[in-house]
Amino acid sequence: MARRHRTGIRPMTAAHAAPSPGLAFDPRDADKLRALRRTKAFATGALALCVAVFATAKYFQPAYPWLGFVAAFAEAATIGGLADWYAVVALFKRPLGLPIPHTAIIPENQARIADNLGRFIEVNFLAPEPVREKLAEVDFAALVADWLSDRDRAAGLSRLVGRLVPQTIRAIEDSGLRGFLTRRVVDQLEKVQVAPLAAELLTAFTEDRRHQALFDQLIGVLGKFISDETALAALRDKIRKELPSLFNLFRADAYLLKKIVSSAGSLLDEVRADENHPLRHEFDTFVIGFIEDLRDSEDYAERAERMKRDLLARPELRNFAGDMWAGLSAFIEQDAGAPDSAIRRHLTELFVDVGRQLAADERIRADMNHGFVVALSSFVESQKSGVSTFIADQVKRWDLAQLTRLIETNIGRDLQYIRFNGMIIGGLAGLALYSAELLAFAN
Repeated sequence: MARRHRTGIRPMTAAHAAPSPGLAFDPRDADKLRALRRTKAFATGALALCVAVFATAKYFQPAYPWLGFVAAFAEAATIGGLADWYAVVALFKRPLGLPIPHTAIIPENQARIADNLGRFIEVNFLAPEPVREKLAEVDFAALVADWLSDRDRAAGLSRLVGRLVPQTIRAIEDSGLRGFLTRRVVDQLEKVQVAPLAAELLTAFTEDRRHQALFDQLIGVLGKFISDETALAALRDKIRKELPSLFNLFRADAYLLKKIVSSAGSLLDEVRADENHPLRHEFDTFVIGFIEDLRDSEDYAERAERMKRDLLARPELRNFAGDMWAGLSAFIEQDAGAPDSAIRRHLTELFVDVGRQLAADERIRADMNHGFVVALSSFVESQKSGVSTFIADQVKRWDLAQLTRLIETNIGRDLQYIRFNGMIIGGLAGLALYSAELLAFAN
């Protein structure tokens, strides 16, 4: 039967352990103790009855020879009852207070029992396989999902997070962690090779000719340019300045501009309509060549590194990062103290949504449960020797008298039945021996 025991003392090492102030019995122990006392009284009464029957049968046996069977039964039952009484009492104390060897077994072996109990629990209850099997029976992910799905609980969790975030930000600022992180980020950025990284990004961008969308945008810009009156007027003035005066007299500038705009517009329309236009292939060649230069050219790499160092060295960048941090921390602290905090509201919705999504996704729950089992079983495996030592130390510190009382209260009643069995088996054995004696010497 599962029971709870409280020592009422602080953990200490075995070398410095003070005597335990006592073991607390739960309310059911009183009933067990009364039942034990009744069983003891019945067993003692049965033993006394065997003695009385033996004496009476022996006294009247000359007149009634058949009482020899009764006397033999009662005599052997008395001997069996006494022997089993001795065996039961010897477990818990010294019979009649006599210093008989191998008695008071439990009190005399308290330390050994404690160590063996700790090792037994460690080996049999905290072994890896039983622990993992028991943990696998618990659906931890479902418990988490149910807990998060409750809006009141999610709101409580968001309030806790809302209180912790400003404190965390202030702790970061006071500890100098912000400056340390900033320096670490800058150091890591300085190690990044910009040119190869840019080449990889552009390579990903050009997959499936997605860069042609940029080319289409350029064509659109050129089309708007040649249709803009202001731009055309500027272009006409430029042509007029370059042409000889005789050509201007015949308004050749207007003719040339018209031809240029017409030809450019037709070309742009052709390029826009034809996905395999030669100009598009030229653009492909240009982009691919540029990417290869970024990836392999030392000159491009040096230019990119120089630009990166110049950018990171600018004080505006560091001031910008500091201003962003200050603004973010101020917003978080102000919002966290507001009655209707946006952060808490969004966190509550986030937690509830996470709980619902987790409840609906069996695969994620299975992965989470596996992670819980691995983590908790590893923790138990790493701590089980400490559990064994803790149990052994606690048992060693228990008061001997109360420890004996605790064990006797829980198993003593069953032990008392051994006395009944001893009287019955002894009596039957005595009866059998007496009958065999009569048969053997009948002649």
